[in-house]
Amino acid sequence: MGTAMDNEAAFARALLDAEAAVPAGIEGREGGGAERRFAVYRNNVHANLVDVLAGRFPVSAKLVGDAFFRAMARIYVAKTPPDSAVLLRYGGGFADFVAGFPPAAPVPYLADVARLEWAWHGAYHAADAEPLPQEALAALVPRAERLALTLHPSLRLVRSNYPLVTIWERAARDGGDEPVRLPAGGEDALVLRPALEVEVRRLPEGGAVFIQALQDGARLPEAAASASAAALAFDLAASLAGLMRSGAVVGTSGSA
Repeated sequence: MGTAMDNEAAFARALLDAEAAVPAGIEGREGGGAERRFAVYRNNVHANLVDVLAGRFPVSAKLVGDAFFRAMARIYVAKTPPDSAVLLRYGGGFADFVAGFPPAAPVPYLADVARLEWAWHGAYHAADAEPLPQEALAALVPRAERLALTLHPSLRLVRSNYPLVTIWERAARDGGDEPVRLPAGGEDALVLRPALEVEVRRLPEGGAVFIQALQDGARLPEAAASASAAALAFDLAASLAGLMRSGAVVGTSGSA
């Protein structure tokens, strides 16, 4: 006979695996079969996880409709059960699942919308940090060539070949399904929570490369060179000013 911990682990695995048999030692009323009662319990667990995903990806659900989203989410739950009791972490692989889910192919930007929603979720629960005041940042400009910037821990980037921020804004604002007359070309998103609210901003050309380089520890000239190589229209002054205004900069190094 296994330990209580072993029995609990087997019970949890069976709850999350729709193909698993009822764990040993589980009985129905008056010693009868437990299959039907266990199936109801298992179904409730799966339905609760689908609810978690629906709450975490509301714009994605609006774009495809509640019935389609829940059917898709239920397949994800069956394939990817939680690996932690902390459900705040659940759904990190959902966007990749959507990208490979054939029935979602008619909405090609759906996976990127899910990535943006996951970034929003991560930013919302990220650590707090105090942005540098504008005057402090302005004083560092003469030493910009030696500077590396420390960015807010909530900052996330989502890059897309589709007009992602436009889709996000329209769906979130209008509450409708698939947006119409979308602009051509891709859009990169900056997701940030400098204070109480998470903000989603459309980045200018080269902005995502610039910010990613800064996140990776590059100094300003190196980050600007990377962005300029990726996008001829990159504007360092505008991108740096946008970062400062957004409250994304919380510290500096290499300024001596």
